[in-house]
Amino acid sequence: MRPQLLAQPAVMLAACLTLLPMLAAGFVPERFCAAVKGLPLTARILVPGTLFVPYALTAMAVGRLSPYWLATYALLPIFIAWMTKQAAESDPEQNGNWRDYLLLAGLGLAVDLRWLEPAWPNGLTAMGKMLLVDAGIYGFLGVRRLRGVGFDIRLRLSDLRAGLREFLHYAPIAIPLGLFLGFLHFRAGWPTLSRSLFAYLFTFFFIAIPEELFFRGWVQNLLERRMSRGGSLLITSVLFGLAHWNKRTTSFNWEYVLLAALAGIFYGRAWRAERRVGASAITHATVDTMWSLWLK
Repeated sequence: MRPQLLAQPAVMLAACLTLLPMLAAGFVPERFCAAVKGLPLTARILVPGTLFVPYALTAMAVGRLSPYWLATYALLPIFIAWMTKQAAESDPEQNGNWRDYLLLAGLGLAVDLRWLEPAWPNGLTAMGKMLLVDAGIYGFLGVRRLRGVGFDIRLRLSDLRAGLREFLHYAPIAIPLGLFLGFLHFRAGWPTLSRSLFAYLFTFFFIAIPEELFFRGWVQNLLERRMSRGGSLLITSVLFGLAHWNKRTTSFNWEYVLLAALAGIFYGRAWRAERRVGASAITHATVDTMWSLWLK
């Protein structure tokens, strides 16, 4: 994110509002779900339409408010809430409904193909991705009340153990492979402790948590209801790898896809140890932070 833009009060407020649903659902999940359930039905569907506010604040701050994007960020979260309500009614056993998979495919493609990025100024596109995560959180956790997600970021010691264990299993495979492929290179010098801590926390909350919630808490969780644990882990890992096909390049980056798919196996193992997004997010954030600070 661009510091000069975040320094503007309206943009700073927009960033805080964007983080609020994720933090509320992650730190007080029971209260979050109870608050959504306690709303009248019509309000329950319409409330996520307020997610247009962070976009509006940001767009007005930089002088590029668009009625099209305003409507998109107001109506898309309402549509997701309505679809998850339909899925809950059609699939009370929570075996996975076609609406679940349609929404997940749409959310995934919107991020991967950058469909909504033109709405945002350079440096703030991450806020657009977070709003999609917020809409998904409201729909799948608040309205659908999907079980087994494990979206509780009040971290436990067991999360740390599982997360670091899977990192230690992945690193000896990925680092030599990445160096051999020429995808990874050691950086010169060592980062400061403050820079390392900031990088880890930023990666944990803005990258690892949203991606692990999506791929492990939602995709792998739902696939496990239709196939074996091993099969769901493999398919989710492949999808996670393919989601990185255009990272660092405009063409198909097969080295990144391969390493990300391998990483997905270990992220998925960390999640399913106790079905905790926090555990897989620790593995994910540790890998990404090491990549960004010591490797490139």
